[in-house]
Amino acid sequence: MDFKNFTMPFSINPEYSKKVAYFSMEFAIDQALKIYSGGLGFLAGSHMRSAFNLKQDLVGIGILWKFGYYDQARNHDQTLQPTWTVKMYSFLEDTGIKFQIEIHSAQVWVKVYYLDPEIFHTAPMFFLSTDVPENDHISKTICHRLYDANESTKIAQYVLLGKGGAKLLDVMNCERDIYHLNEAHGLPAAFYLLEKFGGDLEKVKEKLVFTTHTPEEAGNEKHNINLCHDMSYFSGLSLDEVKTIEGVEDARFNHSLCALRMARIANGVSQLHGEVSRKMWSKYSRICEIKAITNAQDFKYWADKPLFDAKDDNDSVLFDFRKKHLKKRMFRIVADQTGNLFNPNIFTIVWARRFAGYKRADLLLHDKERFERLLNNPKYPVQIIWAGKPYPMDYSAISTFNTLVEESKYYKNMAVLTGYELALSKSMKQGSDLWLNNPRVPREASGTSGMSAAMCGSVNLSTDDGWIPEFAKNGVNSFVTPQADYDNMSIYDQDNFDLENLYQVLENEILPTYYDNPDQWRKIQQNAMDDVKVAFNSDRMADEYYKQIYTV
Repeated sequence: MDFKNFTMPFSINPEYSKKVAYFSMEFAIDQALKIYSGGLGFLAGSHMRSAFNLKQDLVGIGILWKFGYYDQARNHDQTLQPTWTVKMYSFLEDTGIKFQIEIHSAQVWVKVYYLDPEIFHTAPMFFLSTDVPENDHISKTICHRLYDANESTKIAQYVLLGKGGAKLLDVMNCERDIYHLNEAHGLPAAFYLLEKFGGDLEKVKEKLVFTTHTPEEAGNEKHNINLCHDMSYFSGLSLDEVKTIEGVEDARFNHSLCALRMARIANGVSQLHGEVSRKMWSKYSRICEIKAITNAQDFKYWADKPLFDAKDDNDSVLFDFRKKHLKKRMFRIVADQTGNLFNPNIFTIVWARRFAGYKRADLLLHDKERFERLLNNPKYPVQIIWAGKPYPMDYSAISTFNTLVEESKYYKNMAVLTGYELALSKSMKQGSDLWLNNPRVPREASGTSGMSAAMCGSVNLSTDDGWIPEFAKNGVNSFVTPQADYDNMSIYDQDNFDLENLYQVLENEILPTYYDNPDQWRKIQQNAMDDVKVAFNSDRMADEYYKQIYTV
């Protein structure tokens, strides 16, 4: 392939002929390609698969992380040990393209790798690397660790993604109508375009669209504007010019706010998150319209086809047999990692996602007495599994993970697994009976893990946040805890309120249904599978991006 004159390697569906470049710090494409940390990557990976399914004129642009996010290992006492291993990918093609961009006021070489659509059935994808002999050590390390803890390195990563990705499109003569930023990490692309268009912000706005995933202002990244300037973030713009665009007088540069002022249109990632975002940013002038396109997951990738076939054939015996088989398969992983032998006839709860404070991984343990009763209930026995990757410098989240590990040593029906990536995620969704999700409302912008769990016959138990209000029919396709007036509650009171309701639903509704009325439980599973299949399939999402964001 002639990468200097790149053309799409498949025929484009005329419905999706608008030319799009999609910038993301992470993509969860396949277990073999470890360039993601969590939900943002899972979402971006499903988007790339659906772009392929629908034959859209879209290319993905990311970074080839030399060490990935990190590898989750254990210390001798089973607690968390982050390890860093160089990754090698023979299936990526060296494009032969190398060019320079300015990062940290120096010229840095960028090398480009290509993922052919046929390998994992994705949109064509390009990954940028600075780990080349021509660069000094500091420049090489820009692409070493996803979400590096060092502030300067992190900003340099944003410059690499945004400015490097935008320049790559020019080098390849790959003209794009739309530059889609999945979160504000790729915002330097906007400043690259601004320089290219001679300072014409309106021309930049014609091309730029922005997806925000953060439901509170404090969670949106801010960095010292002078540091960003020194890191060549603004492609030659003076600080005064940047401040005129961003519109904030203090020394903190707000990436998301600036993206909302440079984009033509933006979107939140659930209907609730759209409302929260519009309210959150409404105090600022000159921001673009914020719509809502609810996140989704690729049905073809996540769903268990034999389970769906049994459901569609109305074969309850085969359906139950298949689900039990999937549980047994997952329990082999549990046994291998922990030495605990789980029983496929016992109700199995899974909490698995990124470890972050607001997701409250250990909420059930806040009432130790009740937790003990739950795990030792002879009438309604329970098994419970946790998995997830804390950010390697988030010591609070690591402490939560390690506390769960310590607690698991006292129960043969409790396990904490490491290595939460695509393969383990898929196995846990297929093998769980209940997918537990208990974030503080309204901190979860969308949350997509419950979608792919429902595609595998795992029933959601969730607080009423993110995508759940659009999906859940309590007691019919899922279980949802009641909402309180969270705005007027302390975090302590909110946690206690949600904890009490989680236990109430578990003890009085879910467990009796599973054990005493298996036909009803199967009906709930199958309702969830039916309701998630189309509405929360990423083909729907990729179609909506074209029709509601790219072409308006």
